[in-house]
Amino acid sequence: MRDLLIIGIVLMAALIALRKPWIGAILWTWLSLMNPHRYAWGFAYDAPLAAVAAGSTLLGLLMTRERDSPFKGAPVSWFMALSVWITISWLMGLDVQGDMAQWEKVMKINLMILVGLALMRTKEHIFVLVWVCTLSLALLGAKGGVFTIANGGNYRVWGPPESFVADNNQFALALVMVIPLLRFMQLQATAAWLRYTLLLMMLLCAAASIGSHSRGGLLAIAGMALLLWWRGRSRLVGGVAIALTAFALVTFMPETWLSRMETIQTYDEDTSALGRFSAWWVSWRVAFVYPTGVGLNIARADLFALYSPYAELGTYVAHSIYFQILGHHGFFGLFLFVMIWLSTWRWASKLRKEAEGIPEARWCADMASMGQVALVGYLAGGAFLNLAYFDLPYYIMSMVVLARVWVARKAWEKEVATPGGWRALIGISKPTAAASTGREGARSGRRVPSGLP
Repeated sequence: MRDLLIIGIVLMAALIALRKPWIGAILWTWLSLMNPHRYAWGFAYDAPLAAVAAGSTLLGLLMTRERDSPFKGAPVSWFMALSVWITISWLMGLDVQGDMAQWEKVMKINLMILVGLALMRTKEHIFVLVWVCTLSLALLGAKGGVFTIANGGNYRVWGPPESFVADNNQFALALVMVIPLLRFMQLQATAAWLRYTLLLMMLLCAAASIGSHSRGGLLAIAGMALLLWWRGRSRLVGGVAIALTAFALVTFMPETWLSRMETIQTYDEDTSALGRFSAWWVSWRVAFVYPTGVGLNIARADLFALYSPYAELGTYVAHSIYFQILGHHGFFGLFLFVMIWLSTWRWASKLRKEAEGIPEARWCADMASMGQVALVGYLAGGAFLNLAYFDLPYYIMSMVVLARVWVARKAWEKEVATPGGWRALIGISKPTAAASTGREGARSGRRVPSGLP
């Protein structure tokens, strides 16, 4: 039954994508982030669903007139430059044939991100992208949070099988990035029950991240919480809420979890930490010997034998987005990677200023602020985790770029969203007159967009 449901959804959305290809881009996003077919037990598990989504979207892209250039700003240009450099690095790497599968995987993701940027223009497109990206992981995070609470935190939470975030550490970081996006969605929601539901999901995702027993995830959520507190409307209330939530989660976890987190302070005695240092050292030294990097796999016994001070520990992956890119693609690749996030941060800062004072665009200020919070989680936690090619951060980049272009076009003067219904519920359009009156009355004291100073 589960297989039929997943196949049915994919086929229906793929058919719609032939006329509305942005739906196909959303379908690809759902399959890529959530990997729903990996939770099936039959023929859907290995079915080429992503290929179906990509094929129908590309066909729709060729037939539609509702498309723009995907190169909408500096972050996208840096992203494209990195994609080209990854290809050069792969072709000049140590094992072109062996790395081909990983190169194809990365290029497919990057291509579909560009396709999404070409097809998505309206507020509705951006909101649907946010909701699909967020719920694809948040629903799994909520399930993991319930699992953590039900089992007293004694068992680790894992991500979707055979995905970028299958490992407990990677899944923890993904959930950290999702929490600010849930907050953005909560700020736009018009129904009290939905806002409370999203708040509950935030708490459960935090519990699941802690329940993953990931030290990198703990550092990421700490960095994200600090910025979330700094950007909050009331630092006193926000600080107390964050402190109480952190206290409740940490004291709930078993002794084994506390012992594992304490190894952050005694990293020099931890074999896993020494293995990471070994991989970082290899990436650093290899970047001087191979200016274009070694390709998409640096965990090679011959490289560790030559360049690692801990060669006896064996080979390790970098467990850091920065050293992963450095070893794979050299210093120039690392430069391009860092520039993506610096330019995205800059665009988000400009978006906050440009949207300030425009009632129709205040959601863009929220988007920019929460996007920056999510990126802090990624860039802090990613220093200790292997997620340089994970698509969620690049979707956050897309959200910021699309929202800023929307403001620059003054799109609120041209777009007419259908009032009421699900669009009003999640904040795309205005609620009906009665609901709007009730909402504005209840929230008349609301805000400079949350996260703005």
